[in-house]
Amino acid sequence: MKKILMVTSETVPFAKTGGLAEVVTELSLQLKSLGYDIRIFMPRYYHIDRASLKKRDEALGIWLGKGEEWAAVYEGTLPDSDIPVYFLDHERFFGRDGIYGHRPDEGFLDNAARFALLSRGCFQLCRMLHWIPDVLHCHDWTAAPACYLLKKEEQYREFSGTKSVLTIHNLGYQGVFALSDAIYIQPETDHISLSTLEFNGALNFLKSGIMTADKITTVSPFYAEEIKSPEQGFGLDGLLNYRREDLKGILNGIDYSIWNPELDTVIAPDNFSESNIKNKAAVKKRLQKEMGLTVDTQIPVVGLISRLVEQKGVGELCGPGYGALYSICYDFNVQFIILGTGEKWCEDELNKLSSELPNLVFWSGYNSDLAHLIEAGSDFFLMPSKYEPCGLNQMYSLAYGTLPIVRHTGGLADTVENYDQQQASGTGFVFYDMYPEVLYNVLDWVVDTWENRKPHINKMRKRAMKERFTWEQSALEYVKVYSEDSE
Repeated sequence: MKKILMVTSETVPFAKTGGLAEVVTELSLQLKSLGYDIRIFMPRYYHIDRASLKKRDEALGIWLGKGEEWAAVYEGTLPDSDIPVYFLDHERFFGRDGIYGHRPDEGFLDNAARFALLSRGCFQLCRMLHWIPDVLHCHDWTAAPACYLLKKEEQYREFSGTKSVLTIHNLGYQGVFALSDAIYIQPETDHISLSTLEFNGALNFLKSGIMTADKITTVSPFYAEEIKSPEQGFGLDGLLNYRREDLKGILNGIDYSIWNPELDTVIAPDNFSESNIKNKAAVKKRLQKEMGLTVDTQIPVVGLISRLVEQKGVGELCGPGYGALYSICYDFNVQFIILGTGEKWCEDELNKLSSELPNLVFWSGYNSDLAHLIEAGSDFFLMPSKYEPCGLNQMYSLAYGTLPIVRHTGGLADTVENYDQQQASGTGFVFYDMYPEVLYNVLDWVVDTWENRKPHINKMRKRAMKERFTWEQSALEYVKVYSEDSE
């Protein structure tokens, strides 16, 4: 039985800002079902209630910078499982609102120290547990330094038989700090160490992991190729090409016990399936009514659930004075429902547009029930991402017969087949360039297809609902990575 420690900043249901949290949880559950000894290590943020956890008697002494930090460890489990989750409890670093910052567009000034503590702490945790993993699986920049520490320090101690895997969930977030913060990872940094830690005159957490991990994965095959290009490599494409033999893209899966129109309690009693889809119209009416839109099943509804940041194409969609959304809603007989939170300018602009346009509704924040209702009741789901490492919402949409409208990038390219009007085939609508006029034109194409080729829409829905992207498939791919020999 292989022993695997997941080192992460997020895990559902304890802390989540994006897909990372779901990946860690779902992958861990699947690996456990395959017989692996899986454990998870993450910070105990302020909002995670200690009362629901068990405090361990031992404390962790973790060397950080020029001194030792002491932290408590709390233990819980993933819901409906016996997978241990160990929480690093350090009030000064993690006893605050927010995971990375108070808002998505501002990080805490001491993030280098906070997540260096996590990376260093994972080794101390294993010593405390008298449990040495075969694989240290580190997720994103917040845990990447653990790969570096394993290679530079810990492999000469108890961890000589431990290998590291780094999963890059989003290359756009690298953990870049002042070079002086390297002291938290390597107290006595020499020239060789700095060549691994430094990038463009700054400390780069993600680079340290890419340089030293035994294996590197990303969350879709197409994204693994994209990040080796200057356009999508965010400056690290040369290094990723250097490590190309150890780099593999593994598509995320989704949980079909949660995202399933036949089982979804949110839309009950109007559940539907690929073989009996008529209740989707009833869910659509409920969605229109709850959102205050005209209740009319003949009007196509486009849903969008997203973090409202530049990566997601929100500038091209709703940028003040140049975004396509106003013209789309004004020119086409279509309804838009947007659920999300993010950069203030975007929320302000969407609030303004929704007050002016009767066919646009914006809900600021996140609401799980509403997310399910949007996925089930919409006719189309828009994901105009500039880049999208994997994406989950397009998979949810396919499961509900809600046809995705996506840019050809990352996991969107791996999961959505473009509509072919001649063959009446495909599972969604795919576009390539990223300009406001392109978004306008693709919505024109979508609405025209809805109005004039409805049998094609119905055929595509059935094809979409037959698609399956399971965590069982993904977990087996990770098992192969864990089993591969490293140079």
